[in-house]
Amino acid sequence: MRRGFLRTPARPFSLRPPQVIVAGFAAAVLLGVALLSIPAATEGPGGAPFTTAAFTAVSAVTVTGLVAVDTATYWSPFGQAVIIGLVQLGGLGIVTSASILILVVSRRVGLRGRLRAQAEVRTSGDLASLRRLTAFIVAFTFAVEAAVVAALTLRLWLGYDRSFGRALWEGIFNGVGAFNQAGFSLYSDNLIGFATDALILVPIALAVIIGGVGFPVWLELRRRPRTPSRWTLHTKLTLVTTFALLVIGFIMLTGLEWGNPDTLGGENPAGKLLGGFFAAVTARSAGFNTVDYADMGTDSLLVTDLLMFVGGGSASPAGGIKVTTFAILLLIVWAELRSEREVAAFERAIPATTLRQALTVAVIAINAVVIATLILVASNDLGLSSGLFESVSAFSTTGLSTGVTGDLDTLGQAILMVLMFLGRVGPITLGVALVLRERERRFSHPEERPIVG
Repeated sequence: MRRGFLRTPARPFSLRPPQVIVAGFAAAVLLGVALLSIPAATEGPGGAPFTTAAFTAVSAVTVTGLVAVDTATYWSPFGQAVIIGLVQLGGLGIVTSASILILVVSRRVGLRGRLRAQAEVRTSGDLASLRRLTAFIVAFTFAVEAAVVAALTLRLWLGYDRSFGRALWEGIFNGVGAFNQAGFSLYSDNLIGFATDALILVPIALAVIIGGVGFPVWLELRRRPRTPSRWTLHTKLTLVTTFALLVIGFIMLTGLEWGNPDTLGGENPAGKLLGGFFAAVTARSAGFNTVDYADMGTDSLLVTDLLMFVGGGSASPAGGIKVTTFAILLLIVWAELRSEREVAAFERAIPATTLRQALTVAVIAINAVVIATLILVASNDLGLSSGLFESVSAFSTTGLSTGVTGDLDTLGQAILMVLMFLGRVGPITLGVALVLRERERRFSHPEERPIVG
């Protein structure tokens, strides 16, 4: 038989893991737009305009919390339920949720499905552990959320003269939002009304910290709680960097706003410390606020920009470039300043491929924020500080704002939607794509050093 007549059977259409992730989040956004466009989702007559429904759906699925309308008064209880449902869906991850459904229905997960779920949760372990990891993610998420919801419900019921049903609903909305790092609130002033109530703010702050560390860290802490020396480099870098950023953020924000009468200046010392701590925690990607950020000093806004840009831990609902990426960048600088040939931490060398990936993520993130800020400042009546704050908040899926989100024109809100989607999906798909494209080159080019600096 002639070779020309031999044909390779066509491969069925399939998507690569990064494409599955993007498609999953896009589908969730479209579902959210459809549900929020229903007239029953709003308090007023008629349904929400497309741009309002789209902006809210993107913000909810990407667990951001930026709002173009007041969540407390614009959306009906049905609309609010849709929002918090999208937040939970986005927090768990579209691909992880799909893997859970596969496990429930067929009790089996193929290699491709495991790779997809692994891409979403960014685990580096054995593929056979996916089932345990998925079960742990779900159980851990609901356990923490239940504890926070219980604490908030009791406080609102007994301390604020709410009916039990109302207190429970507010507890669920705030508790789920806090763990999933989404700053949506059922109160028009967010949490400013609870600015000095530690029984409300501390449970929310703890949920933000716990949710923002990342599931691989908690899984390892559960397995080896008493042997830190055996923890992976990822766990060590995440915990150390998270703690350092919380402390630095607390000291700087509290100190800078201590005498500001419009933010912390009017509180007693205990209230100032609580407010500074909460601001440092929520700037890491949560988006709740107990002060009006429009009244903050430019220096405090810049500190918050930096905290938001770094974000939280990998495989968490938090956004940003992630604390491990930030730690690796610092280690690269430190090694170069000391003229060391390898970048190392905790007696472990970091592979060159990981270093390049961290640099790639950081450079792309910086360029995305700078370009978006330029467009916002040029197309809207915004100062550089407000435009930068809005762009960083959207890209890092934090949700903090100086109050200008609802006043942006259609182009401005579209830019923020792109940033929120890119900030949530981009780092995941980029990381997976970089890993999948890794290959060992069988030859080396001759070296030549350009002048640096």
